[in-house]
Amino acid sequence: MFILFISETDLSREKGLSAAGANVEALPYTAPADADMLYYDRPRVIDCIPIDPFGHPTPALVTKAAILEGGLPVMNIRAGTSIAPVAPFKGLGALPGKDPRIVAAVPDFSKISDKAGEAAKDLAGSGIKKFVLAESIPGGTTTALLLLRSLGYNGTVSSAGPINPLPKKEEIWNVVASRLGIKAGGMKGMGLAAAAEVGDPMQIAVASFVSALPEDAEVVLAGGTQMMAVAALLRDMKVTRPLMVATTKYICQDSTSCFVEYAEKIGVEWYSAPLDFSASKFPGLADYEKGYVKEGVGMGGAVWYALQNGAKIERITERTEKLYAALTS
Repeated sequence: MFILFISETDLSREKGLSAAGANVEALPYTAPADADMLYYDRPRVIDCIPIDPFGHPTPALVTKAAILEGGLPVMNIRAGTSIAPVAPFKGLGALPGKDPRIVAAVPDFSKISDKAGEAAKDLAGSGIKKFVLAESIPGGTTTALLLLRSLGYNGTVSSAGPINPLPKKEEIWNVVASRLGIKAGGMKGMGLAAAAEVGDPMQIAVASFVSALPEDAEVVLAGGTQMMAVAALLRDMKVTRPLMVATTKYICQDSTSCFVEYAEKIGVEWYSAPLDFSASKFPGLADYEKGYVKEGVGMGGAVWYALQNGAKIERITERTEKLYAALTS
C-alpha cells in the first residue's frame, strides 16, 4: 500500500526557506491538495494545482501517474495539517509542527506516536505486507537537517529548487542548537524525543508507524533527505529492520545533498527512480531536469512501486504528461 503522510511546520513560513512557502496564504493548502491528487483528477480542497514560485507543478503528478500505471492501493494519513483534504484520510489528531527555534516542535508527539502505531497494526492485521510511505510537508528539508544534525549526522540536505538555501538552514540549526544547549549529535539516543524538539509531526508519525509493523512487512520510505531523516530516527530508536529509501535521480544528482552518504552512515538501502522529462513539451516538467522540484509526495517510491507491479517508466512519463495537460487545458 502507498500511504501519504501530510503535515505542516511553522518553519515553512520563513522567508526564503521553502519554495512552497513563497505564498504564505496558500501554504496550508499544499499538502492537502497533494493528498487530493492521489484520489481525484485535480485538487478539490483548492481550485488549482500546487506549484512552486517558478511555475513548476507538484510532484504529485508523477506520483499519481505511477499509481494509475501500477494499480497501486493508496491511503492518506493526516499528521498535523491546519486544513484537511477533501480526499479520504485517517487522522492522527495532530497539530501542525511549531518553530523549533522558539519551542519544542511537536509537544503532542506521544499522542501522534500512539495513533500512528495503532494505524500500522490495523493495516498489517488486514493482511497488507508491503508499505511504501511518503510525505508532503513544506519546509520539511529544513526539519530533516535539524533532526539529522541533532542525531549526529553531519551533512547537508536537498532543496526543491536549483538554489539550495543552505546558509539559511545552517542559521536555523545554530539557533535551535543554542536554544537546547547542544552541538551536533547532542540528542543521539533520544529517539522520538529528539524529533519532538527539532523536527516535525510527519517524522514522528512515520517512524512510529514503521516501528509498530511486524518484522515480515516490507517497508520503503518514499522520499529524499526528509525520509532519510526518518530512517536515521528509526535507527536511533533501535529499529534494526531492513529499510530502503526510494527517491529520484534528481536527489542523487544534487551536489548540495548528502543523500547517498547518509544512506551509508545510517545503514539503509536506497533507490533512484530513472525519470526523464527532458523531452517534455511542458517547460514546467522539462525543468525537473534542471534541478527544480526533485522529489516530493513519494515520487521516487511511487515509481519504484509501480515498476515492481509491472509498469513501464515510459508509460509513467507519458501518463504524467497527460495528467498535466488535462490540468492546464
